[in-house]
Amino acid sequence: MSKVRIGIIGCGAIGSVHADAYAKVPEAEVAALCDILPDKLKAKAERHKIAKTYDDYHKLLADPEIDAVSVCVPNHMHAPIAIDAFKAGKHVFLEKPMTLNAEIGKTILAARDAAGKKLQMGMVWRQTPEAVVVKEAIDQGRLGEIYQTRVKLIRRRGIPGLGGWFTTKAQSGGGGLIDIAVHFLDLSMWITGNWNPTRVSAKTYSKFGSPMKDYHYVSMWAGPPKYDGVFDVDDYAAGLIRFGKKATLSFEVAWACNAEDESYIELLGNKGGVKVGTDKTILRTEVDNRMADIQLYFDRNKDRFAIEMEKFVAAVQGKGEVAATGEEGLMTMKLLDAIYKSSELDQEVEV
Repeated sequence: MSKVRIGIIGCGAIGSVHADAYAKVPEAEVAALCDILPDKLKAKAERHKIAKTYDDYHKLLADPEIDAVSVCVPNHMHAPIAIDAFKAGKHVFLEKPMTLNAEIGKTILAARDAAGKKLQMGMVWRQTPEAVVVKEAIDQGRLGEIYQTRVKLIRRRGIPGLGGWFTTKAQSGGGGLIDIAVHFLDLSMWITGNWNPTRVSAKTYSKFGSPMKDYHYVSMWAGPPKYDGVFDVDDYAAGLIRFGKKATLSFEVAWACNAEDESYIELLGNKGGVKVGTDKTILRTEVDNRMADIQLYFDRNKDRFAIEMEKFVAAVQGKGEVAATGEEGLMTMKLLDAIYKSSELDQEVEV
């Protein structure tokens, strides 16, 4: 196959991000767009200069000229579309989170296996140059045994699409935890290689989204607010994840809270420690029996989405592996399920 012909299902903000990223991949061609909203579909087709459009994803999947699809729709539609795409013989790029829960996620993997097609999860933070250089340092043993990871992802006021599908549990599966924490939980497990969480003790809260008219903000992703809509999800979560006797991960994640914006992952090893997500990436270690801070340099200008799409296209062509596997996506869903369950039961639970 010379070029992989892509169909993008969902013409929201992330759909446009995918289209722009594929445009930077020489061996990819966005051949069609699909959305149920005709005005949005027309506008995005004109913006990205794509002639072929569909108002029903089944029609796009029936198009023999489409090799693979990017699924960029609300979370509750991830599984139905991915499964139908596999049945239609298409490869699938599936945006995060995988789906609403792990049990549904298993059906996606079953459909993939039955079709013999590729599935790549949209875990784009793995493609950031900083994450790559830190993982290289870890793989080289420069941090030694990593026993603790700290995840902090705080937005002072960052609830997206208030009243829309983001804040409606039946469509999203949850709030800030499933929307943004999913990235850093996946990244933490990928970067350390700790893929076997065993127990979780956590609590989620909903303090700012309801009543919706009392929520004050500066800007809103996927807005404006729909005050006649629903807010029944979490806007804050904190907890501790155990990886057997090997390691722990503490996290604090907020769509909204009365604290300054922060976003980082801190890794503590017996030979070194490093914080991912700051202005300078400093490896704190020892050299010649003295404390030493070593700055890790990397090219910050690389497009993480374009790198992600390039890997997907290469995997479809049989030239490489997907950037994030379905099994990894399922493990992250199991972890999210356990966090919500721990909060509901008010006790530590098994993953």
